[in-house]
Amino acid sequence: MRVVFFAHSLLSDWNHGNAHFLRGIVRELGGRGHDVSVYEPRDSWSLSNLLVDRPDALERFAEAYPDLASTRYDLPTLDLDGVLDRADLVLVHEWNEPELVRRVGEARAAGGRFGLLFHDTHHRAATAPEEMERYELQSYDGVLAFGEVLRELYLERGWAERAWTWHEAADTTVFRPLPHVGECRELVWIGNWGDGERTGELREFLTVPADRLELRGTVHGVRYPPAARAELAACGLAYRGWLPNYEAPAAFARHRVTVHVPRRPYVRALPGIPTIRPFEALACGIPLVSAPWEDAEGLFRPGVDHLVARDGAEMTALLREVLADDELAGGLAAAGLETIRSRHTCAHRVDELLAVAAQLRPVPAEAPA
Repeated sequence: MRVVFFAHSLLSDWNHGNAHFLRGIVRELGGRGHDVSVYEPRDSWSLSNLLVDRPDALERFAEAYPDLASTRYDLPTLDLDGVLDRADLVLVHEWNEPELVRRVGEARAAGGRFGLLFHDTHHRAATAPEEMERYELQSYDGVLAFGEVLRELYLERGWAERAWTWHEAADTTVFRPLPHVGECRELVWIGNWGDGERTGELREFLTVPADRLELRGTVHGVRYPPAARAELAACGLAYRGWLPNYEAPAAFARHRVTVHVPRRPYVRALPGIPTIRPFEALACGIPLVSAPWEDAEGLFRPGVDHLVARDGAEMTALLREVLADDELAGGLAAAGLETIRSRHTCAHRVDELLAVAAQLRPVPAEAPA
């Protein structure tokens, strides 16, 4: 099957979580013999920021993913007919320009023989619906939404006639347990600052517990303002800036526990959507303690795969307990890893994607023999 992705970026994961999942899906499809092409705008904000931060980022990406590549385009000169020629399935990510979304839809309406899906992995449908209303999805076969509540929003608001829940997952070709090497610190947090969507939560569930327990720890991510960096330093957490996503397993292996602090829009407006970070952490076999979020779809087993702290005081207590009890830590790591491998890998999601594709137009759901 010929599959075309229009992404914000495959090459850059700078403040761009969809790149994590996209890389795993493209690698899995390619490994099954499908012909996969990825297109991304030449001037995407994620890649532009990354190249300022790390000028050698593209060379490092090529070394880490020798089997992955994308075509960078300029929208005014994009030969869309050529890109879509002989495509069987096309996925357009929601962080694309409305003009591109419209033009792909028009190509489908003009007789395109491909299945066409819009892929949403963000909270804007709930928090900024006026932005999502700019997208013209009338000619799309449906929407892939990364949570059930988001799927329901598309249907309730009449933005799509069909929608499927397609959760993110771990790329287990990259995210897997690694042996501890060198000095092992206690706590690691991998996450971006965002737009002030969890400032208070990071203080309550990360910096204050770390300070109270006098933990040695590391923080990776981008867009941290000077005040946030100062707060991290004051509580003993070393800020290390951007971390290539493919290096996260090694970072987990250098620490004994991690935490998950979801952004406020997901907790309040989109319950049941954890974002990709917990999938990846659990795939690496590190114990995880999470701030509260409602696992409305039963993705994990709270108390078995990970622990949940209702407030900062409980986060402090649970981190202390995990760090003091090797049996507890080992049990959490093993259970979380088991759940990922049995339910939440990119291989599972490709199975789901091919099942959706089989419901669309008469496109082949298996690679040619």
